[in-house]
Amino acid sequence: MGNKQVVLVVDDEPANFDVIEILLFKEGYELYHQDNGADAIASLATIKPDLILLDVMMPDMDGIDVCQQLKHDRQWQHIPIIIITALSDKEDLARCLDAGADDFISKPINSTELRARVRSMLRIKSQYDRIQETMMLREEMMQTIVHDLRNPLIGILLGCDSLKILDLPDRAKRRIAQIGKTIEHMRFLIDDILTIGRIEANKLILNRTTFDITEIAKSAIADFEPLAISKQIQFLGEFATEPAYTSGDKQLIRRVLDNLLDNAIKFSPQQSSITIRVECLPKNPDRQDLIKIEVIDCGVGVSPEQKQVIFEKYEVGNIVLGVSQIGLGLSFCKMMIEAHKGFISVTNNQPKGAIFTVLLEREHIS
Repeated sequence: MGNKQVVLVVDDEPANFDVIEILLFKEGYELYHQDNGADAIASLATIKPDLILLDVMMPDMDGIDVCQQLKHDRQWQHIPIIIITALSDKEDLARCLDAGADDFISKPINSTELRARVRSMLRIKSQYDRIQETMMLREEMMQTIVHDLRNPLIGILLGCDSLKILDLPDRAKRRIAQIGKTIEHMRFLIDDILTIGRIEANKLILNRTTFDITEIAKSAIADFEPLAISKQIQFLGEFATEPAYTSGDKQLIRRVLDNLLDNAIKFSPQQSSITIRVECLPKNPDRQDLIKIEVIDCGVGVSPEQKQVIFEKYEVGNIVLGVSQIGLGLSFCKMMIEAHKGFISVTNNQPKGAIFTVLLEREHIS
């Protein structure tokens, strides 16, 4: 579509489009017209508009419905929308803005006002595009740097393995083992960052198999138990009596559980307990059969404000001295679970602590 800025006009009256086309002719925009909301939404992927001029009064799906649908869709919510309306009541105009419209123009259309408002919205869209390009370049650079960190880490890990076979004092062997565990943790973090990048670039491919969540949870508990014991924390497992099968990427789901257990241990006080619960929810005709996984701790908990942002990248919740907090673990969990069409949430444990809940679709194996 070249370098021209693209404007989509959605109006059920062709004559109205003709007026707008005449008024904007000298501006050099590439104009497209759709005469109903459903066709307009369906055409977005092909047209890729920089701005939408949207009539309110249309049959079947009016402009407010179209606006609400677009502003709730992450793929299109960044496109500025100017509502064109004959409504003059302030409550009606407020409804347009509440639906997500970025601006509005009253009928009959004034040519000077139309051109000025269109230019204003297109400037905002251009600024957004430049910011997105900058963020994409930054993300690509970070992904490259993170990927390149793998090689020196592998070299250090191989060096640790070479030292393990030497006849060294016990204290030195313990230090080498500690270094090895730290390197493994760094490798997992690097893998998480790279996986998040693939999701954001829509390039994640799930290696789907059918597996029992209970087995994965028990395996995770066994691997984290030495760390829990070192902090005098007890693991409590509550598992479904029947197999809890789900379909997905077994390795990525295991990493989600690892992140949740690692966080629970980090923020739990000594001589406390962490409960891992897996249950198959009762059948319900109104939804897909589900498996619920809960990781319940007695730590610092999550405030109401933190609940709104804790699954975002680089959000760390409560700052705890001596605890490494990067703010990627829960973001990774959310992205992985949503990639599996699941849901993750956090609530407070009573009287103290947090409950992280994961819901995944259940598979039935005959």
